[in-house]
Amino acid sequence: SENPSVTLFREYLRIDTVHPKPDYDAAVRFLERVGTDLGLACQKVEVCQGRVVLILTWQGTNPRLRSILLNSHTDVVPVFEEHWTYPPFEAVKDSQGNIYARGAQDMKCVSIQYLEAIRRLKTEGKSFARTIHLTFVPDEEVGGHKGMEMFVQRPEFKALNVGFAMDEGLASPSDTFSVFYGERSPWWIKVKCMGSPGHGSRFISNTAAEKMHKVINSFLAFRESEKQRLKSDSSLTLGDVTSLNMTMLEGGVSFNVVPSEMAAGFDIRIPPTVDLKAFEEQVATWCRGAGDGVTYEFHQKCMDQHITSTEESDPWWKAFSGVCRDMKLQLKLEIFPAATDSRYIRAAGHPAIGFSPMNRTPVLLHDHNEFLNEQVFLRGIEIYACLLTALASVPPLPAER
Repeated sequence: SENPSVTLFREYLRIDTVHPKPDYDAAVRFLERVGTDLGLACQKVEVCQGRVVLILTWQGTNPRLRSILLNSHTDVVPVFEEHWTYPPFEAVKDSQGNIYARGAQDMKCVSIQYLEAIRRLKTEGKSFARTIHLTFVPDEEVGGHKGMEMFVQRPEFKALNVGFAMDEGLASPSDTFSVFYGERSPWWIKVKCMGSPGHGSRFISNTAAEKMHKVINSFLAFRESEKQRLKSDSSLTLGDVTSLNMTMLEGGVSFNVVPSEMAAGFDIRIPPTVDLKAFEEQVATWCRGAGDGVTYEFHQKCMDQHITSTEESDPWWKAFSGVCRDMKLQLKLEIFPAATDSRYIRAAGHPAIGFSPMNRTPVLLHDHNEFLNEQVFLRGIEIYACLLTALASVPPLPAER
């Protein structure tokens, strides 16, 4: 008696694509099978060894027009099984219709909702002027460096002729649906402090630890100021402020030896409203203020600050928001607080919206007991079917005439 779309969703959830050894081959075989069943054209692009992007295509009646891109990633983050009520790769459905599995929210639900929305539209005999492409990419959960970041540079991506893209969003515990039109820039910085070494019994001057103390104080004082800014202004969301966390601390060789070097790692996420050059100068000032021999290096430095228009004058947003109004979906526009593959799509010059139609659902991505209710999942298919109808029917734009 289970809805076939739910059955397909649960089948996909059972494919173990968890890092560090995701079974990408099984995922691609499964998705290719579904795509073939739907009569979609299939193309596989190996962006680097063992990393394949699967493209499924529903050809439009006017292939000259720019296409709609539906992106999703196939990988999921690790689990700590002892904290799960049900095994995380069995897709158990409880008596309330909640489906428990890693990837239930992030983001295997969206992959199947895309496909099942297309199934519904094809069954209804619909066709559209614009081509719809679905891309299923690897390695998003580890930065997308061997996935979408490489794929957007390839001729196969450019041949998709993308006009507008949709990618993942987040669940929303309230009645509203979160829509993400931009992302914070992730910076990973390692600060190294060199100082005078010596015996642990002496008051040695100019030690690495003293300098590191000043560095940490400066960084965490800024963290506290941004935390308070978020707390004191109810109009702000996490994506509107800069988050900063010290995530690593290294140094020392023995209890009785003052080390000559210490290092700390910081994870910083910066909203597109911030001047990145000015912010780096602030980092440099904090380091200079800690003394001589203090340097920093970037392990990740995203400088892209593209955002997607949410003005009603924009034809893509007008189509998207119009459907949501018609369906009485209350939208909350936000900057995505973390990072998704949308940033690579926007950096390549294409508007992209992050949207996962999951309201009245706790945010459980990367958490224990990740679940999605089957009724929320099925409503998402209906929402995507309406969105695709509108987006793939956007009239020719001036540049396309």
